[in-house]
Amino acid sequence: VQLQAFGGGLVQAGGSLRLSCAVSGRVGGRYAMGWFRRAPGKDREFVAAINWNGEDTKYADSVEGRFTISRDNAKNMVALRMNSLKSEDTAVYYCAATTTGWTLKSSQYDYWGQGTQVTVSS
Repeated sequence: VQLQAFGGGLVQAGGSLRLSCAVSGRVGGRYAMGWFRRAPGKDREFVAAINWNGEDTKYADSVEGRFTISRDNAKNMVALRMNSLKSEDTAVYYCAATTTGWTLKSSQYDYWGQGTQVTVSS
C-alpha cells in the first residue's frame, strides 16, 4: 500500500491550497483517512480525519471552519481543502490510512505518505 500526498506549496496568509492524497495498492477492509502535520521544531499533530464512507469527519480546533477533508473512494483519493491559511499552518502535511477503525491517534494509522510542504508567508 502506498500513499502519495501532493499539492503543497507557498501561499500568502489568507490564501488557499488543496492537498490531495492518492492511495494505491490494497488496503484491507474499510479504512479511515487522516491528515497530520509537523511544523519545524514541533511534534506531529492531528489535522483532520474522515471515516471510510465520508459521512463522518473530525478536525483539530486550530483548523475547524477553515479546512475541509473529503474523499472519493471510486478514485482512491482524499483531499484537504485549506482556506484562510495562517503562518502557523506552515508545516509538512502527511496523509495516512488506518484499518483500526475511527481514530484520531497517529499511532493507530498503518500507512503514511511521504509528506508535502505547505509554507504560508505572512
